[in-house]
Amino acid sequence: MNISDAQREIRIRFHGGFYGQLVSGVLWLLSGCLAVTIGVKSAIIALVFGGFMIFPATESLVRLSGAKELTEANTLRYLGMQVAFVLPFSMLLLLPVTQYRTNLFYPAMMILLGAHYIPFVFLYGMRLFAFLAAILIVGGVGIAMFGANAFSTGAWSSGIILVLFAFLGRKYVRSDHSHET
Repeated sequence: MNISDAQREIRIRFHGGFYGQLVSGVLWLLSGCLAVTIGVKSAIIALVFGGFMIFPATESLVRLSGAKELTEANTLRYLGMQVAFVLPFSMLLLLPVTQYRTNLFYPAMMILLGAHYIPFVFLYGMRLFAFLAAILIVGGVGIAMFGANAFSTGAWSSGIILVLFAFLGRKYVRSDHSHET
């Protein structure tokens, strides 16, 4: 199987990243809600520990959608999982950042998440992920530099961006797939 066929199979199976971005976006929005209603610690715990559930939740939703498994011939079949594991290890950087200034938690997480999405450009064969990565990274830097007075700003903006890109990715795949049939 060539790379473009492998990417197409991944795009179709994962609906252009729809379920992953949707689950992640809802988690960020939930964390934002917790930040303003319960407190900072609850919000951080929800995002960090909930983040470990994104991959299994996404995989469950993909299977419930009836998507076929990736074929054995797909040379990219394990890249998604490898990319997924980069983020939890990178999150160790949040410890010193958050100890330095708690309000930098979400902006720092946005930067890590944006960097995490860069390999998805290749994995899915979708430049849309480059835009998502850039928006998250630039947004994280911008909030850290100019808007870190309000703790939950990064949660709300990331949640909205992720949900928006979930639907954009799904639309892209539906449009792309409809041209093939």
